[in-house]
Amino acid sequence: MTPEDVLARPPTVLSQEQREFYFENGFILLERIVPADWLDRLRAVTSEFVERSRSLTKSDAVFDLEPDHTADVPRLRRLTSPVEQHSTYWDYASESVLADVAVDLVGPDVKFHHSKLNFKWAEGGEAVEWHQDIQYWPHTNYSPLTIGLYMEDVGDDQGPLGVVPGSHNGELYSLYDAAGTWTGSLAEGDAAAAGADQAAYLTGPAGSVTVHNCRTVHGSRQNTSDLGRPLLLNVYSSADAFTYTANPLPSRYAGTIIRGEPARWAHHDPRGCLVPPDWSGGYTSIFALQQAEAWDDDQLETVAEQHAEMKGEGALPGS
Repeated sequence: MTPEDVLARPPTVLSQEQREFYFENGFILLERIVPADWLDRLRAVTSEFVERSRSLTKSDAVFDLEPDHTADVPRLRRLTSPVEQHSTYWDYASESVLADVAVDLVGPDVKFHHSKLNFKWAEGGEAVEWHQDIQYWPHTNYSPLTIGLYMEDVGDDQGPLGVVPGSHNGELYSLYDAAGTWTGSLAEGDAAAAGADQAAYLTGPAGSVTVHNCRTVHGSRQNTSDLGRPLLLNVYSSADAFTYTANPLPSRYAGTIIRGEPARWAHHDPRGCLVPPDWSGGYTSIFALQQAEAWDDDQLETVAEQHAEMKGEGALPGS
């Protein structure tokens, strides 16, 4: 569906003004839209994974660790595909108000793509350089959007999500460097051209969600506070958007229709999309790519095996 088609339909949980803001700016912040009971459930299960990470010394396809992670002071950088790791995460992605927000912004037929939980720990949680999402996982159109949940209050010094207003209607930039190496981020000159210095930083209380379009230039600064900033991210698209490269964060739920009906026709946007490296053999993380971290052969082999499991060959998520 086109934005005009979406706006022509009556909204469900958002106002028409909020929907128009999203389509004009490429993002929106919805304060306190997720109820406390969901926050309590998500915090409880997330704490379990932080505890589990204490026993690890290297990142793998599920647990992405900051370089200074230790058993005594765990610093989990990302939990990959949380919907695969525990049923609570999938319940939230498929049954909460998030799906209704997606309906209001992509149309009545909504498809799930992937999820991740970025922690950005206190006192040094890593920055995410300026980038656009769609080059990581191209679709036939640009309806995909990411809905992030602030699980705790987020202020200016915690590395809130920064978004460049209107950049979704601008250029789609290369995420390769001059030598042809995938960096996963915009070159300095491209970030300046995109207007990164005019970015809006989305702060808000726990239970707030950020929504940004797949073409929107975004990033986040380092967390310099003494409070963490766990951000649970789920990606959705209209049902008529189809992928044509490997999903870097595979899940048996990828492609699941969570609202409405499957599409019989694909919608193809005439604008082209940069093609990423082949992720089918395994993907590390945006942090590892942007920081140019080298993973050893054992880690990469483990990643490939875990990715195969998350495509549907492993055990069901825990309860």
